[in-house]
Amino acid sequence: MRTLPVSALLVLFFSLASFGQDLPKPDKSPMDMAYFPDNFAHDRKPGEKAVARVIYSRPMKGEREVFGKLVPYGKVWRTGANEATEIKFYQDVVLGGKKVKAGTYSLFTIPQEKEWTLILNTDLDYWGAYSYNPKNDVVRVTASAKELTDSVEHFTIGFQSEGDKRGTMKLAWEKTAVEVPFTY
Repeated sequence: MRTLPVSALLVLFFSLASFGQDLPKPDKSPMDMAYFPDNFAHDRKPGEKAVARVIYSRPMKGEREVFGKLVPYGKVWRTGANEATEIKFYQDVVLGGKKVKAGTYSLFTIPQEKEWTLILNTDLDYWGAYSYNPKNDVVRVTASAKELTDSVEHFTIGFQSEGDKRGTMKLAWEKTAVEVPFTY
């Protein structure tokens, strides 16, 4: 009688162990998401609607030299790792002085030492920037690149409120930061 429960436990244990081996390994550049205004902020006003959401993968710097080497200057970059970064505007915005209709776009960049070009493109759901087609660009915005004193280990995109209906999207990695103002 005791062999049946022990046998059942052994079968369960080995089936769970084999299931765990079929799972993919954790991504070295995990996916992240940022909202504006922050969905988790304690000071978010009731009924306040989201303006923007960005979904991207966060590569690590490690021992690598990033800008100018890993991410070449003057070439279209997926703005993160893995899949092309996507940004969704829940309402019309003015990004870097240019009007953008509510919708979902791929976010590409062209890094340079002193300034970056940010590109919103209608092509969605593909890997990297390998299929990037400039014919589908909606907006191109230029922003200054600033040198940071401290190095940022994981590529990061975030938003900051700048007051009444104004914000800034910030991108940072290694010792470089780019800030793009927007209104809504």
